[in-house]
Amino acid sequence: MDGVRILEVAQFTFVPAAGAVLADWGADVIKVEHAETGDAQRGLSRLMGMPVGSGAFAPLMEHPNRGKRSIGLALERPEALEVLYELVRSSDVFLTNFLPGARRRLGIELEDIRKINPNIIYVRGSGFGAAGPDSDKGGYDSTAFWARGGSATGTTPSDYDGLCGMPAGAYGDSLGGMTIAGGIAGALFARERTGESAVVDVSLLGVGAWANALSVGFAMLAGGPLPKPASSKTGRTNPLVGNYRTADDRWLVLAMLQPGRYWPEFCARIGREELVTDERFATVEALMGNAAEAAKIVQEVIAARTLADWTSRFADMEGQWAIAQDAWEVSQDPAVRANGLIAEVTDVDGATRQLVASPVQFDQEPARIQRAPQFAEHTDEILRELGKSDDEMLTLKIAGSVT
Repeated sequence: MDGVRILEVAQFTFVPAAGAVLADWGADVIKVEHAETGDAQRGLSRLMGMPVGSGAFAPLMEHPNRGKRSIGLALERPEALEVLYELVRSSDVFLTNFLPGARRRLGIELEDIRKINPNIIYVRGSGFGAAGPDSDKGGYDSTAFWARGGSATGTTPSDYDGLCGMPAGAYGDSLGGMTIAGGIAGALFARERTGESAVVDVSLLGVGAWANALSVGFAMLAGGPLPKPASSKTGRTNPLVGNYRTADDRWLVLAMLQPGRYWPEFCARIGREELVTDERFATVEALMGNAAEAAKIVQEVIAARTLADWTSRFADMEGQWAIAQDAWEVSQDPAVRANGLIAEVTDVDGATRQLVASPVQFDQEPARIQRAPQFAEHTDEILRELGKSDDEMLTLKIAGSVT
């Protein structure tokens, strides 16, 4: 993306995460923040019960904003809007998650931006899409992606007295940001081929529906709601698929979709070779027919040893399995580390920090990332690139148009 300029008028994580991915890929991403308040996400202090961080390194801002430059513009002021329009003239992509009413009020709707630069790719990230009854409504990933997109009910087992929440902050936002980045890459490729500049739309609801595409497809085929997800303790049709608790209260996730292939080795690994010839499990048909009984035995065996024991026993087993890891364990996962999926970044005070890298790699090269900007950190630099003199910059600042 070297040589591509992205002009981002957005806040929170969903759309800014797309800019972060493009910055990882080498684009020059200019983040426009309000001259007084900045990105509203800078004002959050806690997320999912955890402090978001502050000062030189705040993960909530670093994740969706690394590698960008920040300029503070009060777009409700004509002088600031003119600065934005000057940036539009030299940009390849205009990226926003502002609602339609705000875009019209501020003069940054499609027709406003295309009047300045007819060749610009105009990108809208929204909660519920550019059409339909909710096109003017805002949404977060917990509502538009997780709840309305089907993941909340899709992850909640039938015997659970409640509704499963998202497993991480900005969960759908991060997935949606990567989706937008892919859409922008496609639009840039099309413009290079055809000379036509697209309008790109990605909604959190659309990303949520895509994530649940198989379930939604089955529901449409059935002509109605699907059964609720079965309890992990019941309804098994394959004893080698599901979650099993260890003696030290950890979880193993088995996903051996071909039980006949993996059953003999699995029985040997758990020290129960006799189960292979047990008439209840001796054939694939018998094993599937007695899956609940087999799963009960497997759970009893798994529950007798610790996670470390099973990790050692299953280390080179052919069948597919995994440890249910927490966030810290993910950060230390040998495969994550070996593939450069945790990247080092130097914060504003010069300290070395770490962030999850965007997952796309080119030529097997891990992403090289830079820290997120401080609020309006690059205002003077960007204004000088536009040819503004010191006196002009001072006038803009006195008027409150820029920070």
